[in-house]
Amino acid sequence: MNPLLKHLQPYPFERLRQLNQGIKPNPDLAAIHLSIGEPRHASPKIVCDTLSQSLEGLSLYPSTQGLPALREAIANWLTWRFQIEPGLLTPEQHILPVNGSREALFASIQALLDPSEHGLVLMPNPFYQIYEGAAILAGAEPWYLPCDDEQPYPDYRTVPANIWQRTRAVFICNPANPSGAVTPQATLRELIELSQRHQFIVLSDECYSEIYPDEDSPPAGLLQVAAEMGLSDFSRLLAFHSLSKRSNLPGLRSGFVAGDARLIKDFLLYRTYHGSAMPVPTQLASIRAWGDETHVRDNRTLYRQKFQSVLEILQPVWPQKAPDASFYLWARTPIADTEFAQKLWQEQHVQVLPGSYLGRNVNGSNPGEQRVRIALVPDLATCEEAARRLVTFFNQHSGEF
Repeated sequence: MNPLLKHLQPYPFERLRQLNQGIKPNPDLAAIHLSIGEPRHASPKIVCDTLSQSLEGLSLYPSTQGLPALREAIANWLTWRFQIEPGLLTPEQHILPVNGSREALFASIQALLDPSEHGLVLMPNPFYQIYEGAAILAGAEPWYLPCDDEQPYPDYRTVPANIWQRTRAVFICNPANPSGAVTPQATLRELIELSQRHQFIVLSDECYSEIYPDEDSPPAGLLQVAAEMGLSDFSRLLAFHSLSKRSNLPGLRSGFVAGDARLIKDFLLYRTYHGSAMPVPTQLASIRAWGDETHVRDNRTLYRQKFQSVLEILQPVWPQKAPDASFYLWARTPIADTEFAQKLWQEQHVQVLPGSYLGRNVNGSNPGEQRVRIALVPDLATCEEAARRLVTFFNQHSGEF
């Protein structure tokens, strides 16, 4: 057995299952699950139709590099969405389709780090758990950057010089999971400059980049900022995107990684041996998805409606602020987050994720403590019902909270 496996912590949803083991939720109420960030809006019909009409492609072995048409569609979308000069991101050198961003975020670290160096991989805290697992199994050591209300994204100015000297990669999540905070462009420029100075890789998880409230203010991306800085070769920079959140297609397992051509070449070599190539029907459906923005705008409209309604319902008892982006509420709890989640599941049959499960205790503090992550992924009526149950929950515990 790989001895590094023993250093992995239980996945948050396994911990949640154990937390609720033996609890019998209120049988008079139907279960509402808001713990997993699994989009449940309807998948785009044009994508589903393309998928069903392309099933003859199942008779073909797909190439690991993907169809030229898919890489071209991705390059066109990246160029348009992030206002990058045409031709800087080429389908041949800078784009690699993958089976969802999760697979690529994990595998890229295995491919691109030298395990004999036992270097550091920096990541936000709280964080998407794949970052930590990827670092550990690559023989590196995670180093956590705290994020809270006052500093919702990592402050790279606080990192000591000796830590930068040992750093081999930095994970960022922009917009952030779980807080939804958007990293300012000035901070991205700062990180890019640090990566060039200290020669580490930046891996930017941007899977929530297309879920934002203001149509005129989309979040900036890592490659966009690099291009504006004149870093036209995107040296040491990789951005990861997915159709799961953008297009409500989590089951399609379709995404891509883009950036530094040298890193893409090395990662392609690794995936030729390790990664599963994306099936041809999935690639053809993905081309349609990346080429259409109507369904993406409609998707954002649905999330705006849910945030507006849910926040209005919660306002009298549990006021919350809408996130910069993403579909999560990152809510502070009046009692321990695990106790809050447990009681809410038992009494109101509503499941949320304890924030401490997404963070790590560093210097006696876990920045996820006394928070819960609430994923507003069901339809509007279900989210409103969950909000009403939360109001009932708070009213029933008014003397305690």
